[in-house]
Amino acid sequence: MIRLIGALVGAGFILVLLVSLITGASAFIQEPPQPTVEHEFHREAKDVAFASEGPFGTFDRQQLQRGFQVYKEVCAACHGLNLVAFRNLEQIGYNEAEVKAIADQWVIEVPSIDPNTGEAATRKAIPADRFPHPYANEVAGRAANNNAFPPDLSLITKARNGGAEYIYSLLTGYQNPPANLPAENRPGQGLHYNPYFANLNIAMPPPIVADGQVTYADGTNATVDQMAKDVSAFLVWTAEPNLESRHRTGIAVLIFLLIATGLAYLSYRNIWATAKRDVRAIGPLDPENMAKRDAASREAGMDG
Repeated sequence: MIRLIGALVGAGFILVLLVSLITGASAFIQEPPQPTVEHEFHREAKDVAFASEGPFGTFDRQQLQRGFQVYKEVCAACHGLNLVAFRNLEQIGYNEAEVKAIADQWVIEVPSIDPNTGEAATRKAIPADRFPHPYANEVAGRAANNNAFPPDLSLITKARNGGAEYIYSLLTGYQNPPANLPAENRPGQGLHYNPYFANLNIAMPPPIVADGQVTYADGTNATVDQMAKDVSAFLVWTAEPNLESRHRTGIAVLIFLLIATGLAYLSYRNIWATAKRDVRAIGPLDPENMAKRDAASREAGMDG
C-alpha cells in the first residue's frame, strides 16, 4: 500500500513537471523574449593580452609601476584600495625608502584619533597602512558623485566579468551615443554613454581623457591606450598579488605528479607485471574436497 501511494505521488510530480515544461515551451515559441536595448548596443570586452595571463603568466614590474602611477594621479581621487597596504608596493619593485616616501606624500591622510582631545583626526600614512579611502563613508561618496558610490578597486578585476579586459574596455570605451539609440536610453544628467558598461550609461566621467595625462617616470609614451592597459594590469596585481607564486607552485606540482606517475609505472613494470599469482583451488574444485566427495560416493554405493 505504501509503495502504491509513493508511486502515485511520484507520478503526480512527473505529471506537473511535464505540464510546466510543455506550457513554458509553448509560451516561448509563441512569444519569444524580445532583445532589450542594453543587449542590442552592449559590447563585449576587447581582446587584450596581459603578461599575467595563462598558466605561465608573470607580472611586468615596469608596467605595474606605470599602472600604479596612473592610479595615483587619476583614480585615487575617487577610488580606494582598501585591501592593499603601502608596503605591498615592494612586491612590484619599489624599495623601502620609496615606499615610505609614497606613504608620507599620499594626498589622502589616514583617519585617526587625536590622543590629546579624543576627537577624530587624520595623520600621514606609514608603510603599514592600507590605502585610505578618499571619502569618509558611503554617504559622502555618493554626495560627491551624483549619488553613485565609486567602488573600491582592490578586487575589481575579480568582481567584474571580463577582468582586466573589461576594465581596459571601459576606460577606453567612452563615446557619443549612436543616432539610433532610443531616447529613453540616452544618458541623462550626470551620465556618460559607454557600450561596455552593463546598462550603457555610467555615472563615472571619462577618467583618462587625453594622451600625456600622466608623465611616466620611465619615459614610456603615455597614450590613452597605454595608460588604460597599465592601470588594468596594476589592478590585476592588487586582486591577486600572489599570482606568480601560485603559477610556480602549480607547475612544480604538475612536474612532481608526472615524475611520480612515471616512477609508479616503472615500479609496476619491474615488480608486478611479471609476478605469478599462486592460485589455490577452493570449494568444490579443491582436489582434497573432490577426493572426499569420491570416497563418500563409494561408501554410499554410488560409485558409477
